[in-house]
Amino acid sequence: MDLNKSETDVENTWCPGCGNFAILQAVKKSIPKLEEKGIKRSDIVMTAGIGCHAKIFDYLNLSGVYSLHGRDIATIQGIKIANPDLKVITFSGDGNGMGEGFAHTMFAAKRNMDMTMVLHHNDVYALTTGQFTPLTEKGWKGPSTPKGSFEDPFNALLMILIAGGTFIARCYSGELNHLTETIIKAIEHKGFSFIEVIQPAVSYHAWTEYKDKMEFLENEPSNFEEALLAIRKNHKFTLGTFYNSKKPVYHEQLYGEHNPITKKVTQEKRIQKLEKILNNL
Repeated sequence: MDLNKSETDVENTWCPGCGNFAILQAVKKSIPKLEEKGIKRSDIVMTAGIGCHAKIFDYLNLSGVYSLHGRDIATIQGIKIANPDLKVITFSGDGNGMGEGFAHTMFAAKRNMDMTMVLHHNDVYALTTGQFTPLTEKGWKGPSTPKGSFEDPFNALLMILIAGGTFIARCYSGELNHLTETIIKAIEHKGFSFIEVIQPAVSYHAWTEYKDKMEFLENEPSNFEEALLAIRKNHKFTLGTFYNSKKPVYHEQLYGEHNPITKKVTQEKRIQKLEKILNNL
């Protein structure tokens, strides 16, 4: 794999005009800027779930694992625990991450895993012909809800905040520069970084449903209480960083400064330690 290239030669099969294209471009733009900050491209590892979002795995020239539906969050946590020196990113649809993978998402935030989660939020299971997701607006009419969904949607940012995430932001595919800058900040952040990216699946939603509703936070919250209020007060089209704080990350509480890959104990030393233990019984 030529790590000097940000993209692959795989044919892109997203629908023309899909919001996923902007997410792909933002990640591609962020990689050289991260390299300038000392983060090697070879140290960035990704996972993806199942769905339209997950095709980004085929188009980004990064190492990683194409995971199962909702299990990309668990997989990336395992990769981080195995080698804490890596910068890890998972890409998830709103059904994949807040439905099938909901428990994994919540526990990653609870643990403050040092990882970045990019949530492609399009309000629909697009690849499987339009079922509603846990984030779909009440009343939306689709193939699985022809009379309109009667369920209230989750507020993804609120749930991540309460679970324990330490970097929480919302972006929009139509604001490429803001999205790129936020991705860079999220990857640099030490802790669980969550970016909800509002983006239309154009087979079910039009860009006109989004663009005139977008607004930016007037002020970035400075603490948990302000973040809680801002998330509850503002609507789903409010963009910006809602929370940015510091607390211990999971792998450091587990290992301290140890790295199982770079500081692993040789077989000979393991045997010697076992023999010492057995001789003292």
